[in-house]
Amino acid sequence: MAVYKIVEIGAEVLREKAKEVKEVNSTIIKLLDNMIDTLDVADGVGLAAPQIGVSKRVVIVKVSDVLVELINPVIVEKEGENSAEEGCLSIPNVTGDVLRAAKVRVQGLNRQGELLDIQADKLLARALQHEIDHLEGILFVDVAKKTYRS
Repeated sequence: MAVYKIVEIGAEVLREKAKEVKEVNSTIIKLLDNMIDTLDVADGVGLAAPQIGVSKRVVIVKVSDVLVELINPVIVEKEGENSAEEGCLSIPNVTGDVLRAAKVRVQGLNRQGELLDIQADKLLARALQHEIDHLEGILFVDVAKKTYRS
C-alpha cells in the first residue's frame, strides 16, 4: 500500500471537524490500509485520518498487537478518570499530562460496514479518546494540564 506523510500542528486539517463517512467502500478500505502502513512506519499507537491530511471520520489504534479500525466512531459511555502522559505523531518532541476517562465504550463501523461496540480501558481507552478528539479538531495540547518539550 502507501505510507503517507503525517501532517503536523499548524496544518488546517488538524483543526477541522472531520467529515462523516457516508459509505464504507473501496476508497475507505484503501484509506484504512494506508493508515495501517503509515502507523507501522511511524511506530505509533494510533492514527486519525486528518493526521494524513484526509478529513474523514476514520481512526485506527494498535495496542499490544491488537488493531482496532473504526469508521465514524462515537464515545457512548465514559467512566472514571485517569491522568497520564501523552504524545502525538502530529506534534513531535512534545508530551503532556492529559486527564481522560479511565474506561470508555465506543461504537463505530468496521471495514465491512458492521457496527462495532468496544469496551476499553487503560491504554486502549486513552488512545481511542485521543484519536476521536482528532476528528473534532482537538489536539492533546489543547487539553493537557502541562506540556513538556523533549
